Amino acid sequence: MDNNETAAQEEKFQQRVDNEEKIEPKDWMPDEYRKNLIRQISQHAHSEIIGMQPEGNWITRAPSLRRKAVLLAKVQDEGGHGLYLYSAAETLGITRADMIDALQTGKAKYASIFNYPTLSWADIGAIGWLVDGAAICNQISLQRTSYGPYARSMVRICKEESFHQRQGYEIMVVLAQGSEEQKKMAQDSLNRWWWPSLMMFGPHDSESAHSAKSMRWKIKRETNDDLRQKFIDQTVPQIDFLELEYPDPEIKWNEGRGHYDSGELDWEEFYAVIKGDGHCNRERIQHHVKAHEEGEWVRQALHAYNDKKRARKVA
Repeated sequence: MDNNETAAQEEKFQQRVDNEEKIEPKDWMPDEYRKNLIRQISQHAHSEIIGMQPEGNWITRAPSLRRKAVLLAKVQDEGGHGLYLYSAAETLGITRADMIDALQTGKAKYASIFNYPTLSWADIGAIGWLVDGAAICNQISLQRTSYGPYARSMVRICKEESFHQRQGYEIMVVLAQGSEEQKKMAQDSLNRWWWPSLMMFGPHDSESAHSAKSMRWKIKRETNDDLRQKFIDQTVPQIDFLELEYPDPEIKWNEGRGHYDSGELDWEEFYAVIKGDGHCNRERIQHHVKAHEEGEWVRQALHAYNDKKRARKVA
């Protein structure tokens, strides 16, 4: 295909995107669009899978049978989300094995938030409320992303994440209305998870390497800074309801803007965690590698079974 034909294809493709038509796996798409999608969807899938670790660590230590059952269901949901997203990415021509290899070798990233430790039961509440709340802000708009398989996978994921957020906030309500020690636990968790949750939206739009193209192709529907502001605006009243102190002393309502003002994030910390220098970066990948290696026999057995099924059909 010469340059003129490629330009015509790209123009036609952009018209489809602008007209809100969904792009499907067998449709023509620019190579950069495909690469951008693979990067974003696989990173999203990795985040769901790695994100099982900090909460899974508390399943055996949950304070009641009800809490244990709810947390177990939540962690199981996250594994399912990873499955949907890996499957969506595979429609773009990349294999599951290649994506997992990229994760384990450090070529692919996942959400920086999951490199922070869970130090108390209150952290499980803060993760559900803040981390999943931040995820929902981003993922609701992804239900309208331009790539069909990704958009459709987000419908169920968003419904389940909504449950996860309510589960987390309910834990925080109970703690905030409990004993003085429980309220201190809730406040401590809010203080530690607030800033990493805001970092989940990524760098400022002016410093984001992928935002401009992602917005033009409608892979992303809202900018990092707009999503971060939306999260702050919806979460501050929830902090007020809990009667906890703001984790950011600069939070205040700005009547002129119609939004809450807030302090600047520690971007040095953000980039350090992204580069592998967070509290739990090495621990998270080591655990993933160990689990992957221990599950090799299951994958081999599945392949052998499928080979036998195919052989019987041929015979």
